[in-house]
Amino acid sequence: MKCEPYRELATREVDATPYATSLIEGHRDFGYSLETALSDIIDNSITAGAQSVALIADTAADEAWIAIADDGSGMTEAELIDAMRLGSKNPTHKRAAKDLGRFGLGLKSASFSQCRCLTVLTRRNGKTSCARWDLDRIAQRNEWSLELIDNPELVKGHHLLPETGTVVVWEKLDRLSGGYTHDRGKRAEYMNSEFSRAERHLRLVFHRFLEGTKPRVKLLLNGRRLKPIDPMASSHAATQKDPEEILRLRQGDVVIRCHTLPHHKRMSQEEWDEIGGPEGHLKSQGLYVYREDRLIIAGGWLGLARQTELTKLCRIAVDIPNTMDAEWRIDVKKASAQLPPVVRERLKRVVERFVGTSKRTYRSRGQRLVDETRFPIWNRVQKDGQIVFRPNLEHPIFRSYAEQLPEGLREGFERCLRIVGAGLPIETLHAELVGNAEAVTADETSEHDLKVLVCSLATTLMENGVAAEALPDTLQSNPFLRVRWEAAAQILDDFLRTRVS
Repeated sequence: MKCEPYRELATREVDATPYATSLIEGHRDFGYSLETALSDIIDNSITAGAQSVALIADTAADEAWIAIADDGSGMTEAELIDAMRLGSKNPTHKRAAKDLGRFGLGLKSASFSQCRCLTVLTRRNGKTSCARWDLDRIAQRNEWSLELIDNPELVKGHHLLPETGTVVVWEKLDRLSGGYTHDRGKRAEYMNSEFSRAERHLRLVFHRFLEGTKPRVKLLLNGRRLKPIDPMASSHAATQKDPEEILRLRQGDVVIRCHTLPHHKRMSQEEWDEIGGPEGHLKSQGLYVYREDRLIIAGGWLGLARQTELTKLCRIAVDIPNTMDAEWRIDVKKASAQLPPVVRERLKRVVERFVGTSKRTYRSRGQRLVDETRFPIWNRVQKDGQIVFRPNLEHPIFRSYAEQLPEGLREGFERCLRIVGAGLPIETLHAELVGNAEAVTADETSEHDLKVLVCSLATTLMENGVAAEALPDTLQSNPFLRVRWEAAAQILDDFLRTRVS
């Protein structure tokens, strides 16, 4: 077969510059929310070495506006122009350590997702520079024409500019009106609710920067300093921490730290609710991925485990450097990522071990229900691969009462107890425990009933050879009595004194 001679392709070049209006409008729809947009701007402030970042939101004005002001390094005019350019950084280029940027799109895309007018004022070495993108102006001209403003002192937000630093101003907040374009009161109410949600997000995402007596960054919202929310409860004395594991890869180290949160009874209600967040602890368990100390993923197991009530106190912090962005597929918003195969394999083993330990801890607590020395009111029974709970008919309080009944009534009494056991509202209990387990509690008992229970148990234990001095420890091991021990202890003291005398 005769081969055709090699021929080069004949090519021509034509101008295929993107239409300015179409492209820049497309940058509004990367999926940013208010909280992720604000986070992206704050990333730039932290990368610029800011020690203080102030968010100012004037939601009540006729034309609402938002400003993010920092005391970072500021920019020269040439640097400002470059920063305002879309795609100003190549994501494949090596970044400085602790650089929180990614594509060079965040400032623009995050801002455009919320507003139609983006103005940046910046000052370095006493020289102020100012530039603006106005999407309405671009739509009119359909050209890439960045405005440089020579009299920045007239620009909204200029009074917020420090001696060195940067102010980002959002105006024409069409995406934040909630549809209440002509109702200023409703619009302000909607915007304030959005900022309330964004506040929690910022406290969580940047918590490592906000922590400590000398935090790396102070973050303020309308003059109020934001406090960090640590999802690991790292500083709580009852938090259990496993030794860290380090996965060393060519692109850098992945550091894995497993935490088990304290039981809700060992935390204040405010602490418990704050760490659990609006969706609760069941939804907030799982992996927390940090990129240069900035939280990227907050909870969920990424397919490595199921969210269950038994594992809702499990948190695993995973730290990665910015050199792994491509492998983790960090998105533009820096709000999602994917596990690289080699990391997934290691994390799978870590999660299986960690989650297994947590489940065994819960199950060991459950097994204590069948410890005969504790005389449980309910017995936990495995039957045909399922678990059922039955009233313990041999419990001293039941036996004592049954023995006082005529012989003909005892079977009826025991039948009533069995019906109570069979009638447990399992589905309702399951729904309550999954949705709000910490709110489910035992009913109160009367002083007389508690006295009868303590005396019956103490009598039975002593008849079975338990010494009087060992009774407090033995009875206190009963979960029912443990939570009522102050009253139960007094009843036991009176019982022992009466018995001795």
